[in-house]
Amino acid sequence: MPFNKTKYFQMKTLKLFVLSVFLTLGVFFAVLYSSCSKDACKAVTCLNGSTCSGGLCGPCKDGTDGLNCEIIYRNLYANTYGGSGGPDDSGRLYHNNTFTLVSASDSDYVQMQLVWTNPGVRVVTFPLKLVHNSSSGSTFTLASTKVDTFTFTGTGSVTTAIASISLTETHPHSTPVIITLNNFIKQ
Repeated sequence: MPFNKTKYFQMKTLKLFVLSVFLTLGVFFAVLYSSCSKDACKAVTCLNGSTCSGGLCGPCKDGTDGLNCEIIYRNLYANTYGGSGGPDDSGRLYHNNTFTLVSASDSDYVQMQLVWTNPGVRVVTFPLKLVHNSSSGSTFTLASTKVDTFTFTGTGSVTTAIASISLTETHPHSTPVIITLNNFIKQ
């Protein structure tokens, strides 16, 4: 059979036409597929009251952190810390003291309680508010708390291993006393 130049070019043209149609359809469907909006939050689970936007959780509520707002700092610090402190301004020493940080079960993730036990003297329970939270620790303020005729206020810091507080003990008939309980170790 002799070589037919006309059929050869017709077949080649047909092949190029079919290939062009497939490429055009491929580009069309690729653009159509990529222009469809996908739900970037479909597979994302945000925790502790945060919401998803663009595939990311946030903003995390105060006192929480993490990719999905899964870290609740106060739960990391809920422990008993022990040690000795002093002397305070009046010369008293504080042997075998403990303070226990107690986590609440509410959704205000910066609220806790601190129970200070000074053996043989007193136990004081303070409402506590975590102020600055990070992966390396937090600082806190203690609400003014009255026990008998004494009023206590204070601040402190806590990590998952150590905690420190500085208290001011005020009595109506005497000078305020500063009590420092530093580097108490997690028990």
